[in-house]
Amino acid sequence: MTDTAAAEHPHTRLPPNEVCAQLAQQLRRETRGEVLFDDASRGRYATDASIYQILPVGVFVPTCPEDVETALAIARGLKVPVLARGGGTSQCGQTTGAALVIDNSKHLRRMLDVNVGQRTATVEPGLVLDHLNAQLKPHGLWFPVDVSTSAQATLGGMAGNNSCGSRSIAYGNMVHNVLGAQAWLADGELCRFGPVAGLRGRAAAIADVVRSLAERHRAEIEAHWPKVLRRVAGYNLDIFHPQSERPYTADGHVNLAHLLVGAEGTLAFTRSLTLQLAPLPRAKVLGVVNFESFHRAMDSAQHIVKLGPTAVELVDRTMIELSLANPAFRPTIETALIGRPEAILLVEFAGDDPAVLTRKLRDLVALMGDLGLPGSVVEMPDEAPQKALWEVRKAGLNIMMSLKGDGKPVSFIEDCAVPLQHLAEYTDALTEVFARHGTRGTWYAHASVGTLHVRPILDMRVDGPQGGAAKMRAIADEAAALVRKFKGAYSGEHGDGLCRGEWIRWQFGPALDDALRAIKREMDPANLFNPGKIIDAPRMDDGALFRFAPAGSPRPYRRIALKPVLDWSAWNVQADPVTEVATAPGTGGDTTGGLAKAVEMCNNNGTCRKFDAGTMCPSYRVTRDEQHSTRGRANTLRLALSGQLGTEAFTSEAMAETMDLCVGCKGCKRECPTGVDMARMKIEFTAHYKRRHGHTVRDRLMAGLPAMVHAVAALPGTARLLNLRNRSPLARKLGERWLGIAAGRSLPAWRRDTFWRQGPATPFVSQDEALAAARAGEKVAVLFVDTFNGGFETENALAAARVLQAAGYRLHAPAKGGGHHCCGRTHLASGMVDEAKASLGALVQALHPLAAAGVAVVGLEPSCLLTLRDEALAMGLGEPAEVVAGQALMFEEFIAREAKAGRFTLAFKPLGQPLLVHGHCHQKAFGAISPVIEVLKLIPGAKPQLIESSCCGMAGAFGYEARHQAVSMQMAEASLLPAIRQAPDAVVVADGTSCRHQIADGAQREAVHVARLLERLLPT
Repeated sequence: MTDTAAAEHPHTRLPPNEVCAQLAQQLRRETRGEVLFDDASRGRYATDASIYQILPVGVFVPTCPEDVETALAIARGLKVPVLARGGGTSQCGQTTGAALVIDNSKHLRRMLDVNVGQRTATVEPGLVLDHLNAQLKPHGLWFPVDVSTSAQATLGGMAGNNSCGSRSIAYGNMVHNVLGAQAWLADGELCRFGPVAGLRGRAAAIADVVRSLAERHRAEIEAHWPKVLRRVAGYNLDIFHPQSERPYTADGHVNLAHLLVGAEGTLAFTRSLTLQLAPLPRAKVLGVVNFESFHRAMDSAQHIVKLGPTAVELVDRTMIELSLANPAFRPTIETALIGRPEAILLVEFAGDDPAVLTRKLRDLVALMGDLGLPGSVVEMPDEAPQKALWEVRKAGLNIMMSLKGDGKPVSFIEDCAVPLQHLAEYTDALTEVFARHGTRGTWYAHASVGTLHVRPILDMRVDGPQGGAAKMRAIADEAAALVRKFKGAYSGEHGDGLCRGEWIRWQFGPALDDALRAIKREMDPANLFNPGKIIDAPRMDDGALFRFAPAGSPRPYRRIALKPVLDWSAWNVQADPVTEVATAPGTGGDTTGGLAKAVEMCNNNGTCRKFDAGTMCPSYRVTRDEQHSTRGRANTLRLALSGQLGTEAFTSEAMAETMDLCVGCKGCKRECPTGVDMARMKIEFTAHYKRRHGHTVRDRLMAGLPAMVHAVAALPGTARLLNLRNRSPLARKLGERWLGIAAGRSLPAWRRDTFWRQGPATPFVSQDEALAAARAGEKVAVLFVDTFNGGFETENALAAARVLQAAGYRLHAPAKGGGHHCCGRTHLASGMVDEAKASLGALVQALHPLAAAGVAVVGLEPSCLLTLRDEALAMGLGEPAEVVAGQALMFEEFIAREAKAGRFTLAFKPLGQPLLVHGHCHQKAFGAISPVIEVLKLIPGAKPQLIESSCCGMAGAFGYEARHQAVSMQMAEASLLPAIRQAPDAVVVADGTSCRHQIADGAQREAVHVARLLERLLPT
């Protein structure tokens, strides 16, 4: 991944190859950390959540602080710059650079100490905020700098950026909540930074230098330093003469650790941080104020803050519409709306007395009435809906980035801060600026402190006067003039990095800029730490540093030519930057048919690195490797599809290694705010990879399972012979050696009495009879019996038929001579897309007449039934596939729908046991879990409990493969299997075939399909 142009650019220039090789060699020899110097790894760490891309020297993942200390010494000796990295979610390019990237997030993530009485905690820099707060919760404490990326943001990165969060009006910024730090200086000395009065040695000497500079420039500081709370630019030179409306410390003492906060890793390398904690509020209430105009919302903020809220957050009309379009967010955002508002403000009150908070909520309602907006507040006194709505707000940036096309909302003026009384005037003026330059902005975030995140939509790939970079510069100049007019701060939350570093001199003036340079020179004279940030920063619009570099730059971004096997045309569009209306599918000019544009939807926000509720991303959760996150895969695909990893990179072994642990869970399809569908991308990749490298015997066996079910059933003795494998240690070992199937796994049992051979007790009706019943208004459905529930677990299909027939439904199953209609899932998993299309096409044609008549297609296996709602629509099967998709329902979805309509009226017997539910990943991805719970609640006295788990780890054939067995079990042990073991008396329900087998292997418990449980409880 060499780049001649990059070698000439001061901000992308790498050390000589021999130095890089020596660096890698020494790191491998002298540390226990991971040393990643291959092109793909370097490419994955070349970007963050900004518009920039700079190839690093290499990546080092330390296992302990001693590894970091050694790596710093090696880099210092070789004169190689060093860049500290946490979650990689910086929005201004802080964590991109031509340096050795040291990733703290995998191993350096311990809470070293907590003092409950003093409300302090000492942490390593790689600890994620949400993980810290989870450990603090039993003590009734939390760290209140609640950034929207709390599920993936590390404390070290938050300190580097001086992060803020939604509740900064109540708790301040990161700098107000850091009590001390331990950090290595450029010469290797480990220093303690804390209150100046107690400093000794080198730290005291640094404090003297900073004090001297502050005294010398006191007049400039008072004249040029922004007085708003949200100012994060440069270094905190004003610690000796605080200028913010909120002092650094409550009692006025000076803390040298505050010099490191916001320094973006340019002054020292953090070993640990000591944090000030806060009591967890015992209660919260939320009022959602709906506004008919954006200006009215902005003007009202100054009045609302006088009520003493802990947060006032904005969501504008564009964000509302994008949230409504996202199936994961739509049900939540709908609860907050009154009509079609142009903006809403989320106003939170928190404290210990619910009665006091209720009164404050009433005060908000009264205030809005006084302001001429009666009936504009949606009151949310309960915790669950509040939490759900805050999750939508926290996803705001990423929802905004879900716009399709090459034009994207670009971060460069998104966190300018102005005094609250000027907020409405400022936003009006900036909106006019956008209009003059042929674009518009989407607004959201911190109305309480005058910091609104806004990103104009620009296409950074276009060069020239009307290109993205030119408009970026023009808009920035005009925005800067507005910030100065309203006495605000140009950099109010997300830091400087490559994007706003050049504006530091503009903000503070030459004298103070030189003073900041003097601090850098004192602490890092060799410019070892993160060069090019804060000091000697590049121009923000330098196209050579862009991820999507324009045509006129030294390395313009170009996509390779590729004919995809799936239909990606929905992404192959362009969108109008003002109206956001997209062109017709297939008109976007993507030489990969839209695949590359789908991959490019990843904006590196890192949501896939979360560990909270949800599915995404199971492989990252067990490996903590960037490569095995959705983001890591998307970046590797993007680099390959743009030729940056070589001409054959897309089908290379390096690409295969990156895609290997993707289990196709589709968690990202639902949970990634920008809609990156890695499961579908893996199908696309696998097809091209196998076309080049060929299919294995195991591939062909797995793909051929649907046909084999019938062949084995037809030949007497064959099933018994094949099932010997599970009882013979020798057969297991040979299967592992020859086929790669794990000897430690039990395989599903072959059987002769398949569903198609024995049939249901009550015969099914023909297609004509089913159509006639539908026309007559009778209760009728199609039962789609898949390979697994019909061929290996026949009892499930028979149970489903009995339950539905007992409820009065006439059933039809599509027939196929010599076999059954299959969804093609096994072929898709093996990259045999043509074969899958043939199977799916036949299935769709068989189902289409009934679906067109409004007859539901009811399925039992999530991965099979939901193929009709997903992959079938990307295979060129036309309008029939869309009709069938519209009628395709899981067994529980159908019953829940029918029960609500009063058509399903069976009275089940009580269960009398606890009920645990494990949701199949695809059910979660398509919002099909709630119906499972609804249907189980039809059982008298049942209280089904959903296990909060990611993927079970079996994932079709994935967990059966010997090379995947260990990671498969790690996925299961993350939460699923422990939850089952903790409930030995519970009935475990799981609709997924592979899920049931994983539970049997890992917990030695039988899990049953919902259909089996309902059949057992049918009235006698």
